[in-house]
Amino acid sequence: MEFIKQQPSSKAPADWFTGDVWWDVIVAGQEPSRMRANLVRFSPGARTNWHSHAVGQTLHVVSGIALVGTRDGTVFEAHPGETVACPPNEEHWHGAVPDRFMEHIALWEGGGDGTPETTWAEPVTDQQYNSPRTRNQ
Repeated sequence: MEFIKQQPSSKAPADWFTGDVWWDVIVAGQEPSRMRANLVRFSPGARTNWHSHAVGQTLHVVSGIALVGTRDGTVFEAHPGETVACPPNEEHWHGAVPDRFMEHIALWEGGGDGTPETTWAEPVTDQQYNSPRTRNQ
């Protein structure tokens, strides 16, 4: 058994996010593990760029209200305790609503074959971010 040394909180790169976003690495698995998990904190209105994950991504909302958008224009609203699974290679974005902070745990895996875990694309426009929301109930 091993306790993993906690890393300092890091500000997320501005070329992948709009607004202020910080994360804490929970685990960045070493071979043979490919597990990745971060606790990510979004300021009001902050969001990721469009991106996809080679093996998919799971988002578990801890606090606030998360928005998760897909290329077809759907913007899902997720609340604390809810978990959203994004399929492999599906372009999506996620972030906080305009008026409150949001925290989620992001879980994903590396592909194990040397290909990028995450492929980053362009920023989400204000029009895309402000699209009507839907709740999956």
